[in-house]
Amino acid sequence: MPPHCDSLDGPVVTAARLALEGRGVDHVLPYVPEEGEAEVREAFGCAAEARTLGPAARDVADRWFFETVVRVHRAGEGAPFTGLKPAGLDTGPVIPAAERALGTGSPDELTGLLCEIVREQVHERHGHAMALQKHAADGVPAARAHVQAGLGLQVWAHHLHRQAMAGAHEAAG
Repeated sequence: MPPHCDSLDGPVVTAARLALEGRGVDHVLPYVPEEGEAEVREAFGCAAEARTLGPAARDVADRWFFETVVRVHRAGEGAPFTGLKPAGLDTGPVIPAAERALGTGSPDELTGLLCEIVREQVHERHGHAMALQKHAADGVPAARAHVQAGLGLQVWAHHLHRQAMAGAHEAAG
């Protein structure tokens, strides 16, 4: 997963922040699996109470609640919690394009971006294998390099296909 759901400016912490700022725990619950809801509700209650004890307690309570929600969210994805990441991390071009697609209702920009990335990678990997094919008859090391490049293209394409066909939040395995 890109540095997004576990960052301080990602959607999970943003929802948790809004929940603490008065919108209520239900604002963050869509980001956690049903089996994690009780833990998040309990953490919300504790954090809300601790926030009344002053600015330092508020900061600690907020941080703890963010960590709890992100940990439960990540567990729902089958991923480990490795701590909160700072805001402003580069998520690359795909996450912002996906967010814009959800915001505008049109997948066209995201589709175009992904298709272009795949097209470039196919051409690069295929071109590399074809360039090595010209020297494949020059001995075992050259033949091995050609075979490895060809297999690399095939395995990459296979993994890409499996991931493209996998369900949401599901790693192709």
